[in-house]
Amino acid sequence: MKLLSLFILLALLPINWEPDFNTAKKTAAQEHKLILLNFSGSDWCGPCIVLRRDYLENAAFTQMADKNLVLVNADFPRKKKNMGSPEQIKRNECLAEIYNKEGSFPLTLLLDAQGKVLKTWHGKPETAPEQWTQEIQTICESRK
Repeated sequence: MKLLSLFILLALLPINWEPDFNTAKKTAAQEHKLILLNFSGSDWCGPCIVLRRDYLENAAFTQMADKNLVLVNADFPRKKKNMGSPEQIKRNECLAEIYNKEGSFPLTLLLDAQGKVLKTWHGKPETAPEQWTQEIQTICESRK
C-alpha cells in the first residue's frame, strides 16, 4: 500500500520546467539529456492547453522526461496576470527569434545540449500521448 501511495504521489508531482535556456543547455550537457522546448500560449491557445494537459502532464511522459529531458517552456500568455517577469519575457522572445520565427503555437522542439534541433512538432502531435512519449524516448536512447 505504501508503494502504491508513493507511486500516485510521484505521478501527481508537477513537471519541472527550466526557465532559463542557457541553464537548460548546461544541465543537458552535464546529465547527458536532451532538451524539450515548448512554445505555448497558455491562456489563449486551445491546442497548447490540450498539448499540456494530454501530453506534457501525462504520467508516462513525466516519468520518461524526468530521466531523459530538460524541459523548457517559452510561454506567451496574453492576460497580464499570467505574464512572467520582464526577464522571463525577454528570454522567451529571444528563444522565439531563434526557434520560432513564424510564431507557431504550439511548437515543440527536441534539441541536443548545444541547441541543435533534432525533431519538431507543429501543433498537437498526431499520435497518442503514449506513442509520442515512446518516440521521444527512442530518440533519447539513440543519442546516448
